[in-house]
Amino acid sequence: MPLLINGERVDLDRPTGDMIRAHPHLEEKAKLLRSQPAQIVEPKGLLYVQQREFAVTTPKDGSVSILGSDDATTCHIVVLRHTGSGATCLTHCDGSDTEAEVSLIMSSVKSFSDTTGYGRLEVHLVGGFNDDRQLSQKLTNQLLRAFDLQPDDVHLVTFCVTELNDREEKDIHFPIIYGIAVNVKTAEIFPATFPEKGPDEDLRSAHILTGATLTNIYDPKMEQLHIGPYFWRPFPHVDFWLEQDDEQILQNLSTSPLAEPPHFVSHIRSTLTFLKEHPFPSRSLFPDRKPRIYKKNEEGLWEQVCSDKI
Repeated sequence: MPLLINGERVDLDRPTGDMIRAHPHLEEKAKLLRSQPAQIVEPKGLLYVQQREFAVTTPKDGSVSILGSDDATTCHIVVLRHTGSGATCLTHCDGSDTEAEVSLIMSSVKSFSDTTGYGRLEVHLVGGFNDDRQLSQKLTNQLLRAFDLQPDDVHLVTFCVTELNDREEKDIHFPIIYGIAVNVKTAEIFPATFPEKGPDEDLRSAHILTGATLTNIYDPKMEQLHIGPYFWRPFPHVDFWLEQDDEQILQNLSTSPLAEPPHFVSHIRSTLTFLKEHPFPSRSLFPDRKPRIYKKNEEGLWEQVCSDKI
């Protein structure tokens, strides 16, 4: 069963521009989303999702009310929701293995939903811009095709990607929206930034930089965040990269050097430093081969749980 817009199957043999022109309400919705100022989302009740991570939960969750991610330039943030159960998944895709990733998030949402009964699966795509290498457009096309290959009907509701999320300044293109959040109780989706991206921000970033596949980080039944166990080999030439100036890091470790947020280089340096300090995570981080587990405390903030209390 295919990807649908207003109940009609999407013709993926035609350019996305034709699809937008055939369904002007998608452009109107994207325009409305772009016009909203980014809200600052504080850590209370938040589950922050990094690149190549995903999390799914339901409105019954007593700990997490907001799923969010940002720092997407050529990446796309995907929200998949079942309108019957309210089960909601957010992921941050970079095009590394799009078809497998879409299958994974589909099965995660369906595991909390009765897809034969009331409600339908709705997808919201946000991110990317008109980058020189056309990586955003490639990812847009991959995501549309991957959802179209699913056995269930999936309804495309929000399409604020690539050309619909692009602004130009002095002949340089930038994304308009870099991050979004979804309220799992109300289903509201809005542009967002996140002062806190933890817990374990450097550890999770190191997992991505060393070639991780898409990882589920949350158990909604236990209301616990699970980080790891992650294993990698010593990062090649880490000292060389740490010696480089900001411009070299930007040019070599970004898919879109001119469009990155201002903290990109400091974030990469912090991750590289972490990788230098932990060349063998099986010894220094996960000697017992168990994940780091976090629960929200009474203030709504993540707090590590001792494994013997689980």
